[in-house]
Amino acid sequence: MPCDVSALGFPSKLKGIVTRCPLELRLKKVNSGVKWKAVISYKKKITESEDSTYDLKKFEFRDPSLVEKHVTEAQNELAGSGVGICDDLITLEVMSPDVCDLTLIDLPGIARVPVKGQPQDIGDRIKDLIMKFIEKQETINLVVVPCNIDIATTEALKMAQEVDPKGRRTVAILTKPDLIDKGTEEDILKIVHNKVIPLRKGYTMVKCRGQRQIDENIPLEEATQMERDFFQNHDYFRDLLHEDKATIKCLAVKLTQNLVDHIKKSLPKLNQRIEERLWDVKNELKDYETGPPEDLEAAKQFLVEILKRFGEQIDSLSSGEDMSKENLFVQLRAQFKKWNDHLNSTKTTFSNSKELSQTKRGRQLLGFSNYKLFESLLQKHVANLKKPAVELLSAIKDIIITHLTDVVSQCFRNYSVLQKIAKDKIHNIQLTQQKKTEQRISEQFEMENVVYTQDPTYLKFLNEITNEKFSEDQLPGFDKKCKYSKMLEAYYEIVVQRMADQLPMMILFFMLKQTAQHLSTDMLTLLDGANVRELLSEETDVSRKRKELRERRDRLSAAQGVLNTFSIN
Repeated sequence: MPCDVSALGFPSKLKGIVTRCPLELRLKKVNSGVKWKAVISYKKKITESEDSTYDLKKFEFRDPSLVEKHVTEAQNELAGSGVGICDDLITLEVMSPDVCDLTLIDLPGIARVPVKGQPQDIGDRIKDLIMKFIEKQETINLVVVPCNIDIATTEALKMAQEVDPKGRRTVAILTKPDLIDKGTEEDILKIVHNKVIPLRKGYTMVKCRGQRQIDENIPLEEATQMERDFFQNHDYFRDLLHEDKATIKCLAVKLTQNLVDHIKKSLPKLNQRIEERLWDVKNELKDYETGPPEDLEAAKQFLVEILKRFGEQIDSLSSGEDMSKENLFVQLRAQFKKWNDHLNSTKTTFSNSKELSQTKRGRQLLGFSNYKLFESLLQKHVANLKKPAVELLSAIKDIIITHLTDVVSQCFRNYSVLQKIAKDKIHNIQLTQQKKTEQRISEQFEMENVVYTQDPTYLKFLNEITNEKFSEDQLPGFDKKCKYSKMLEAYYEIVVQRMADQLPMMILFFMLKQTAQHLSTDMLTLLDGANVRELLSEETDVSRKRKELRERRDRLSAAQGVLNTFSIN
């Protein structure tokens, strides 16, 4: 919430400063030889995109009178010259032996009527900005309310109650006690004593330096004493001194203690959030890995390691060691099951014995068999399987290419040249292997024209289909056209089982296993006379992203270490 930062030990002339951006004030008490030092920093957005880039602006100065100048310049750069507002944060770090250890965020005051140059919805925009900060459970909200207005109508307090209905994170600061009307002192005391709008963390009354004191450069120590004298000599408010409910010094102590207590309560949840973010950052950083070394020999060894890891990943993929939710073999088996289901759907009962005996009858007399008829019927039926077999090959090819490409993207994520080379090799190797596999499939169907199986195998299926028990000696008497349907069914069952296994094995061998071998070998040949620098050239934003992730990791690790130490203490 808006507050007078000068009142908290800020030794500077703040005349004319209007908060138009969130201003984070970090007060650090130092005991070194530094009398007063400040660092102002903010990020200026360079590009407008989903992954926007920023330019970090940072200035160090030792003259307190320059605070207004630097804050104004930062606000003008972020929010534009004039009276506009901006969500971007400005950080002002002040180090001095005269300040307490405290961090505050000063937010724009709530505007009800837009002035010239401000949008009509300026009030709503400021409220939205304030809400982004005060709704966070780890913050303590400071509500600044002048004593000479009706506290029940204060917009800031109303907003604080919306996000903190039980008042656990809200501290109210009553200002301008010297401007209240005579006769209202008792009403103000009721507010301070938590009898009007109760807050768990209560109220503190302060009397900030007036503009005249600031203009006359009244020292902080003198202004602090003047404030104490005001309360000491006040007929109604002097008791607040003894109750630790008045003066800026009392407020600073109270805020520090409240902050420590609040941090202690928030530690478990805060630590968990840091651990989660640190885990995410470390995982993301793995994708960007360490960049290639500057030394050429070291860079070549770096390339060797990358190519070896790629080969290992390809081998793991082709051998089925990848046990992810949607691993390669899960998808391949799904396609092979479709193939098997299709084979089973093409089984025929061959039950039209009349057609077999009459329409397919040759020159033979009745009662004579015709093996050629049996053979041609089988060959024609099996030939119909060739087209779906080639379609199976095409579907498997697409799946394998997708998975191989994923490995390329994972292993060579930062190296576009290696990605292109690997993807081209995958495409070329798969085309070659596809032609080879199609040839093997054609040969397989040509072999199926040779109707053959082992006698015991054929007899086994024939017995199952006829529900009878034939021996090899009895089969010659079974050679009748009227029995061909059963004989055809028995043999086609053998063909189905043979093709159900043979085609997937063939495709796996040529399209996956051999492709993986050729790809790994071909990528390693890049080491022969390769332009290492070119192969390891990174995308333009990879180095920047890696640096950002490392900085985030280091900050989160440091925060985790501090929290752990704090928990122990």
